[in-house]
Amino acid sequence: MPNRLSNESSLYLLQHSNQLVEWQPWGQSAIAEAKTKNKPLLISIGYSACHWCHVMAHECFDDPYIAGLMNKHFVCVKVDREERPDVDQVYMEAVQMLEQRGGWPLNVFCLPDGRPFFGGTYFPPKDLGNGLIPWPQLLMRITEHFRRSKEELVENADAIYKNILAANDVVGSPWSKSDITDAVRGICGAHDDDYGGFGKAPKFPPAMVLNFLRATLELSQVRLENSKLGDRVNSVCHHTLKAMAHGGLYDQFGGGFARYSVDSYWLIPHFEKMLYDNALLIDAYTRGWLDNKNPLYEAIIDETIEWLDREMCSKHGGYYSALDADSDGGEGRYYVWCPEQIDTVLGLSVSREVRNAYNVTAEGNFEDGYSNPSLVEPDFDQRLKLAPARKKLREHRELIRRAPGRDPKLLTAWNSLLVRSMAEAGFYVNRPDWLISARRVADFIWEKLSEESNNSTINLKSVYYENSGASIDGYLHDYALAAEAFLAIAAKIDWLDAGASQVYLHRAKACLNSALDLFEDVDSRGYYFTAKGVEAPLAKRKEWFDNATPSGNSVLLHALSALYTLTGEDRYEKAFSNLLPAYSDYSKNNASSIAHALEAITVHQQGIEVYRLSQSLLFPTLRESLADQAWKRRFVLFSNSSELKMNYQLCIGTQCIREVNSLEELFT
Repeated sequence: MPNRLSNESSLYLLQHSNQLVEWQPWGQSAIAEAKTKNKPLLISIGYSACHWCHVMAHECFDDPYIAGLMNKHFVCVKVDREERPDVDQVYMEAVQMLEQRGGWPLNVFCLPDGRPFFGGTYFPPKDLGNGLIPWPQLLMRITEHFRRSKEELVENADAIYKNILAANDVVGSPWSKSDITDAVRGICGAHDDDYGGFGKAPKFPPAMVLNFLRATLELSQVRLENSKLGDRVNSVCHHTLKAMAHGGLYDQFGGGFARYSVDSYWLIPHFEKMLYDNALLIDAYTRGWLDNKNPLYEAIIDETIEWLDREMCSKHGGYYSALDADSDGGEGRYYVWCPEQIDTVLGLSVSREVRNAYNVTAEGNFEDGYSNPSLVEPDFDQRLKLAPARKKLREHRELIRRAPGRDPKLLTAWNSLLVRSMAEAGFYVNRPDWLISARRVADFIWEKLSEESNNSTINLKSVYYENSGASIDGYLHDYALAAEAFLAIAAKIDWLDAGASQVYLHRAKACLNSALDLFEDVDSRGYYFTAKGVEAPLAKRKEWFDNATPSGNSVLLHALSALYTLTGEDRYEKAFSNLLPAYSDYSKNNASSIAHALEAITVHQQGIEVYRLSQSLLFPTLRESLADQAWKRRFVLFSNSSELKMNYQLCIGTQCIREVNSLEELFT
């Protein structure tokens, strides 16, 4: 049968629609065909911005001989991991159970019913001497094994399937006050004190880990009883934030962060830019800025949001998902420079300063003598001085170079992450335009991706395409992150539009109530990734660990804590308490993998701050005062209730502790 991807909306699937491989999208028809033909399924998963996905596509899937082998012996399925995270997650988990390293492209070999028995990531077209089996050779080995020893493959698949099911079951244990400090010590112990970040290469930007660590500084057991631990947390967070901002992970001339660094020094990234990374990092730099008002952090926030508005913003109100790593036939070509190119744009005098400041040398630090710019010295004054030159270089590359491809999908989850980050940054950094942009995105999610089923619940979609509208039923993280997005707008919007918070609180409750109803496991702790009545690949599973984005269950903890604080409804407190024990054991062994949950637990222990103001004119001075304090989760709400007798009321958690007329009294 011919390739069946040409009618898909996904850019990643369309990138493979002209190949000779007889790809088809994920669905029951592919499984039915595999069963009818008694062929193994070959499921290949990736995303449009992925460099190694492009490499394998060109080397293997574009090759007529290899395509012929795949068509003859397999039913071939292509999956966009951003469009179908449920498929990606379950098969990634399966491959990792086989002691294979995860990543993309993810290539999984399955029985005709979809149960996996083998898989891996990138495979070369021929023996390159690097220990990786050539793809054609692997295809024939799998084919022969399926023909001669299918029973062994069935045994493998059975074992993997049972392990996937078992991963859902979490008994949990009572939460101890020391669990947080133990997690902090463990995470800080893995910090790279030389170059920042955690562990060895490749290094991913650890925004969720940094946010958890910062939140713990307001806990008495970290701040008071363990002053050295508090100092260590401060050092770890700011070392990493500065290292990423100075390095080549950050686009020094155009703003925005790449997905990860291939080295330990944050110098050379894989150059794809993802919406979720930048959303999470805006949040991390905002919290860091509140600590010490470092102008570098404010510049990073400003430049990253400027890049998002310039290159990623849709006219429909949301932001696109990614920019490709490759352009002009190679990775990073859009971003790297040689000295002569900078000389031509800037002239020798200014060029010399820029080349010295950003380590652009004749030898280069990238391929073919090119350099990926990174700051040599942490000199903000020099950075500020060279801002016009950096802008000129950015404008030159926009004019002359072919820009990386942009994936046009608008994802509920990733846009929701950005809403929270931009709303918080806008409020604290005193940028109303950022909060207005965040509100616009939140309204887009509500108007284009959700549909109210009754007054208290909604149906939410996961993906929006400009040419075809909303599609794919929302997953747990879509509902939970959308709830958090609406809560973020509710928390700060009364600063600009007194009383508007109530609209967004209603939307947040609708999202959270729907999540609790649609995804609950009535027999055990936790919430499934796919909703009731929606077919899950292989089996319904629960997402406990954060990956590139927060896990659905961890985001639920944040939303449950906030809405319990604001409403006092027992349903939210009970759901939070039921989830809590699941994370106690994980905090001892995998703390960095549940950092978003640990942050929610930490914030809940502290108590979320709720400020209510009787007059809108009081907001500017309160905002200034809060911007001079360390980050906490806060709601700043307008209240015209007759119950509010004075100008200000402060509640922490569900306890209202102060009602006063002046800021001095409020913060005494």
